[in-house]
Amino acid sequence: MKQFCLLFLFGLMNLSLQAQPSHEAFDILLKKHVSSDGKVNYKNFKTDKTALENYIKTLIANVPQENWSKNDKMTYWINAYNALTINLIIQNYPLSKITDLDGGKTWDVKRYTFGNKKLSLNDIENTILRPMSDARIHFAINCAAKSCPPLHNQAFTINNLNNLLDSRTKSFINSEANTLKTNEIKVSKIFDWYGKDFGDLITYFNKYSKVKIGKTAKISFQEYDWRLNE
Repeated sequence: MKQFCLLFLFGLMNLSLQAQPSHEAFDILLKKHVSSDGKVNYKNFKTDKTALENYIKTLIANVPQENWSKNDKMTYWINAYNALTINLIIQNYPLSKITDLDGGKTWDVKRYTFGNKKLSLNDIENTILRPMSDARIHFAINCAAKSCPPLHNQAFTINNLNNLLDSRTKSFINSEANTLKTNEIKVSKIFDWYGKDFGDLITYFNKYSKVKIGKTAKISFQEYDWRLNE
């Protein structure tokens, strides 16, 4: 009887420790269809539509649990956001820009079911990822637009998460998306839309920028190019 009880309890523990999905399949797809500078070949990606959908099904079947670490959850949701965005584009491809979908409000459409919750892309970004209080996520998720921080051609994993978040942030801040001078910076609209996530913007930039920016530097924001990142 004692042995039976122990086995029963062990079984319950295993049920509570939901498996964390592998991101290997997504990694293979990204390496195949995304260039090193983040350009996505959506036409060719369509040929692997089934593989992408199967990866998304794996995510949906293994939603994050309370006992997962913050980094495990962040890894999951970053990959989920990127996979769902790519899938949305290839379902509607050919397409000029993502804002052509759903009257420009495609991020608000609750089309994805995770567990017992119906989520939109905005839900994933604003109610799941941003509350994790790591502004670097803005350089990891990709909205399929030219002005968006480039999609990395590698899946995020628990082992590479922190290094990739750092490298993607540094890369974007020092890219052509921003013009950085000591006394003036013209930066991506992302830093306007999500300004509160970055705190003092010049202080944040100086953590990653190759240019030392003065504390009183003038700040302005670039126009956003919504054309597809292809």
